Parts: sequence; structure tokens; C-alpha cells
Amino acid sequence: MAGVRIRDVAQRAGVSVGTVSNVLNRPGDVSPDSVDRVNRAIEQLGYVRNDAARKLRAGVSTTVGFVVLDGQNPFFTDVVRGAEDEASSHNLAILYGNTDEDVARERMYLDLFEEQQVRGVLISPYGDIHSRLERLRARGIPAVLVDRFSGDGRFSSVSVDSVAGGRMAVEHLIGAGRRRIAFVGGPFEIQQVRDRLAGARVAAENAVSPVEIEVVATEATTVADGVAAGARILARPRGDRPDALFAANDLVALGLLQALVVDGRMLVPDEIAIIGFDDIPFAAAAAVPLSSMRQPSRMIGRTALRILLEETADPDLIPRQTVFLPELVVRRSTAAPAVSAAAPGGRAR
Repeated sequence: MAGVRIRDVAQRAGVSVGTVSNVLNRPGDVSPDSVDRVNRAIEQLGYVRNDAARKLRAGVSTTVGFVVLDGQNPFFTDVVRGAEDEASSHNLAILYGNTDEDVARERMYLDLFEEQQVRGVLISPYGDIHSRLERLRARGIPAVLVDRFSGDGRFSSVSVDSVAGGRMAVEHLIGAGRRRIAFVGGPFEIQQVRDRLAGARVAAENAVSPVEIEVVATEATTVADGVAAGARILARPRGDRPDALFAANDLVALGLLQALVVDGRMLVPDEIAIIGFDDIPFAAAAAVPLSSMRQPSRMIGRTALRILLEETADPDLIPRQTVFLPELVVRRSTAAPAVSAAAPGGRAR
């Protein structure tokens, strides 16, 4: 009989679902009469035990799937490393997939991890995947969102407050005397990009004197996109250029810095300041050391893995949201503009 479930066996045998489970897994703990009744019901109904599903529910799998948004970004490399460090202490291995901000690839990796019957999934999502993760959970595979806040609370998440980070970054620029600030980044399908821009706008709205926030959109958050955005800014008349750039991440910021330094017409930080987000290792080693909003990348990975294992052990745990605050790291790229003695309050040329 197709589609026979353990509860059907329990009903036919006149016992509880728990008793059927004990007969299947620990028959020595059940009375001989109950064992006989359950076995007769199994034979009559044609119940086929799904060993793979049983092992999955028991958390026997020694692998965890991790789907990241951008495998080229050193931030995600560090997040995965943190998860691997925690996983190794539990004798687990990480299966890693990079979606490269592509919905089809994201779906492919989730399908693959479901087929592999991983113990759980960590994911930094690109699109709206809640229904897909609900399907995984129904099969006994929990999921934890990484670097993405779970607004509806259906899943646990480990993230950084990007709105607060965006506000702190622009407050720093304002404090350094910048007033014409461009937010450079995209695509805006990525929640973190939207949140960082929202924080930037909050800082501008709260400023004592007027501050302009414009958006210079990019197709992706890569160095090449930052270089291209820098070229577009340099192509403007000098009076139409911003005096500060807040990049959606450090890769974009490093691309902007490269474009400006190579061109040489706008000095960093004398004429234009740049701040990024993530504080990847390359930030401090740039030609002009880059200010950035530091995220605790490895701690994010370790925390997400710990939560995932707790939910594997107890599927009834209430989802929780862990949110870290980013840290402002100030370097030379956002130094205060030089002040001319002949023109107090103005920038030296």
C-alpha cells in the first residue's frame, strides 16, 4: 500500500505512534504483545521503513550545507571558515556552494543538499526562499539564515545590523566634514545593500547641517563594479562630484579607490573620502588604507553552526535572531579634509 505512514501502523495495531517507533528502533523496550501487534500491522499494511529519513531525523548525517551569496568576497570566506572551525569540533564537514547572486544556482544547491540529506543548511540567501526552506524543514533538515535578519521569525538567523552600520559610516563621514555623499552599490535585491543605504539616509536626516545622499547604483558588489562607478564619478564636472563615497562593501570601495588613485585628479582623502563595509584583510593593505565597518565574520559562522546543531537536536526550539553590531574602523581614506588658511571651513586644492 503506497503512502503508508507510521501513524497508520499505530492505528491498525491499536498502539501509540511512540510505541511503533520503539518497536522499530528499540524493540527490547516494548512488551512482546505490542511487538507482535505492530509487526502484524506492518505486514498487513505493507509499511516500508524509510531508513534514510530515520537517520536524517536522528541527525546521523555528518555534513552541513552552506550556501553563500558571493564566494569571491573574502567576508564570506571568513564566515565559512568560522562555521568550519565549529563544525570540526563536532566531527562534521561543510559542503559549500556559491550562488554568485543567482536565483537558479541558489535553487540548485538547495536541491543538491536535500538529495544529499545533509544534517542542516546555512544560507545567505539572494531571493525569497522561505517556502523552499519550509520544505527542507518538513523533511527534517533545519536551516539558519546567515548575514540576513529573519524579519518574520520563521527561521533562526545570524546577522549584523546593516542599518546601524550604514548610519555609523555616514555619521563618521559627516563628522569628518563631508556633506555631498554618494552611496555606491547594488543590486538592491540584496537586503544588506538596501539596509546600508537606509542607515546612510537616517544619518543624513539627523545631521545638524544639510547633507546630500545620492545613489550610484552598481550591477554587483565587485571590485570591477567599483572601478566602473569611480570612472562615472570622475567623468562629471568637478563641481558635480561628491566629496565622500560610502560603498556597499569593501570590494566596491577598493574598486573606487583604484579608479581614483590611478586617475589622480581627485585626491583621497583630501578631496574625496571613501569608506567600505566588512573590513576584509585587503582593506588595511590598500594604497590608501581603507576605513570600513567591521563585521565579526568568523563569529557569525560559528554562531550559525551552533544554532543549527541545537535545532537539529530539538526541532521544537523557537527560532531566534542573533544580531551583531558592526565596528567602525577608521583609516586614512576618511581623514578630515584639509583646511586652507585663506578660506576657513573650505578644502585646500
